[in-house]
Amino acid sequence: MKRNRWLIALSAVGIHICIGSVYAWSVLTKPVMAAMGLSLGQTTWAFSIAILFLGLSAGFLGGFVERMGPSRSGLLSACFFALGMLGTGYAISVKSTPLLYLFYGFIGGIGLGTGYITPVSTLVKWFPRHRGFATGMAIMGFGFAALIAGPVMQHLTAAYGLVNNFLIMGCVYFVIMCASASYLRPPRKGEIEQSLEDVLKEEAARGNKRTMLGPQMTRREALHTWKFYALWWIFFTNITCGIGLLAVASPMAQEVIGMTPAQAASLVGIIGVVNGGGRIVWSTVSDWIGRGVTYLVFFALEVAAFYALSVTTEGLIFQALVLLIISCYGGGFSCMPAFLSDIFGVRQLASIHGSILTAWGIAGVAGPVILAAMKENTGGYTATLQLFACLLALAFLVSAVIQISNMRMKKKYVLQEQTPAE
Repeated sequence: MKRNRWLIALSAVGIHICIGSVYAWSVLTKPVMAAMGLSLGQTTWAFSIAILFLGLSAGFLGGFVERMGPSRSGLLSACFFALGMLGTGYAISVKSTPLLYLFYGFIGGIGLGTGYITPVSTLVKWFPRHRGFATGMAIMGFGFAALIAGPVMQHLTAAYGLVNNFLIMGCVYFVIMCASASYLRPPRKGEIEQSLEDVLKEEAARGNKRTMLGPQMTRREALHTWKFYALWWIFFTNITCGIGLLAVASPMAQEVIGMTPAQAASLVGIIGVVNGGGRIVWSTVSDWIGRGVTYLVFFALEVAAFYALSVTTEGLIFQALVLLIISCYGGGFSCMPAFLSDIFGVRQLASIHGSILTAWGIAGVAGPVILAAMKENTGGYTATLQLFACLLALAFLVSAVIQISNMRMKKKYVLQEQTPAE
């Protein structure tokens, strides 16, 4: 049966909007603490383990997902993620902390990782001329998911209890993810006008600034290039700084600019909108100015914003800076798959993207831990925010080196194409 590429995109969003509900964990933090008698730190570890195994499973199972294809890997993700939700409900019912970590963190985290990378290379192939926009659509769903899941989970917990909330959501997510996965597959001949490989060659030959033509690399080949590790570092830095800010946005707003808890909660809601919106906006922009330039813009803006945030106490400026940083944080996720396809091709894009996502797993632990430790030692947020500004300045320099190398490679390719064969 012939597929519609917009329904393919919708299927990708369907998977991401389910697994993205992990960002709504904070809504359930206090109910879980009350039900199981845990401390805040013990409860937060469930979320941290889930993010850690998201990155690790994406990295180590990327090749497996590539071989399975998007439909079967999507179904695998649905099974792990739904089992994680159902098992979490059981863990809470028997008040078992190890089972909570096992089901929500380990098993659910594997579902997150496999589901996150499942649609990426498929979407890039269906939208070869708008690669950033295509991946941004799916990853936008991951960012927006908390806006839907948060209120729904809060209502279900109040109406039916915490355990039933996990059971209901687990079943709903399983149905949505299975339906979405069953529609996913790469395009066949005649379903799109030009293949991705043809579009990349055409853009590079025209000197298109967003295309950095390179060989179609395998994951193993990509791991033997310095650019992979440079991209890993800038991805890790962007997430560490962004997720660190996300972890303390509410208490920091209350302490620094005197927001009430209700006002801080509203700010967190707006952050969710900007996080999701930034993913589609920045990824679309990257289709016009190039992925390398987009990351340079990210880091230039974030260096200035984090430093300004460390010294400001004015409410409107504080909120504007936080939202600017979060938009770049979200954009960093959505631009990375297309950036990888520009440099390494799409032969094993899901596997290469999965390896890069190990940065997310480690950063998901590092960011909050660094910020919490420095807050305890310094009594404030200033030193941490300035440290983040320095790390982002280093990431800017690394991005500049990548961009210069890519431009030289493209120039060499164009000259070779223009040189007549002897």
